[in-house]
Amino acid sequence: MVNFVTVLKSLVQTLMKFNGIEPEKVEIEPGTVMNFWVPAKSKNEEEETQKPNVVLVHPFGLDGILNWTFQVLALKSRYSVYVPDLLFFGDSATAAGKRSPEFQTECLATGLRKLGVEKCVVVGLSYGGMVGFQMAKMYPDLVEAMVVSGSVEALTESISRRSLERLGFRRWSEVLMPTTVEGLKEMFRVGTHWLPSWIPNWIFKDYLEVMFSHRKEREELLEALVVRDEDFTPYHYHQRIYLLWGDNDKIFDLEVAHNLKEQLGEKVKLECIEKAGHLSQLERPFAFNARLKQIVASLTT
Repeated sequence: MVNFVTVLKSLVQTLMKFNGIEPEKVEIEPGTVMNFWVPAKSKNEEEETQKPNVVLVHPFGLDGILNWTFQVLALKSRYSVYVPDLLFFGDSATAAGKRSPEFQTECLATGLRKLGVEKCVVVGLSYGGMVGFQMAKMYPDLVEAMVVSGSVEALTESISRRSLERLGFRRWSEVLMPTTVEGLKEMFRVGTHWLPSWIPNWIFKDYLEVMFSHRKEREELLEALVVRDEDFTPYHYHQRIYLLWGDNDKIFDLEVAHNLKEQLGEKVKLECIEKAGHLSQLERPFAFNARLKQIVASLTT
């Protein structure tokens, strides 16, 4: 029987190619390959190189292009949009044993450089936001500005503990690496303002079969993500930063958002999307895109 999610991925990839976004695999180092969805080479290359670069960095649970489909379509006419698959998602993987956010960031920055990206605005959601913060800190000449959604600068033990206790889980792998249909439903309940009850179980089953490769490696990524409180020092970013939050984010709620805004400083702006959860870019794409386009325009002018 045909897998629904496999068909959906194929349709989305075809849609992207039709809209001038194509996949390109970049060798970061021997044994490490990162896949990017990038602007197709245009006949008018000068016009393309004049567009500001926007890099969309995905969370756990989805690969790059499935997570950001609506945003790519909304941004592509005015910006050169790059969508990476982070290591162990989509078509990206490494033979190296490194799992830290720093290594993920190094690979992403190297890949962007090899693609000719010298400066960019990073839009990061959840795990992608944490990688975005790392890249802004480690490569300040590359990251001009950031839009962060449902994320934190670093997943400290105290933030992790409070979030997991509120959700009723012991470990992040229980939330983000489900093994059953019911577990997957719970992941999406946690990730959304409201999960429709009419979605049939076979769709969740198909999703489980396709979207959770590299389980061992992803669990190691999650383990490496949590840092001790005493090892974390807030960083003073020179980049402009916007926070774009679902007002019913159950993973990193509005208290986390306001704490992050205070931590980052007075210049940081926070905007909320009503009736949206952690995955607001999928749940309310039109509202998310309207805000995102306004924010990115303000950051690139």
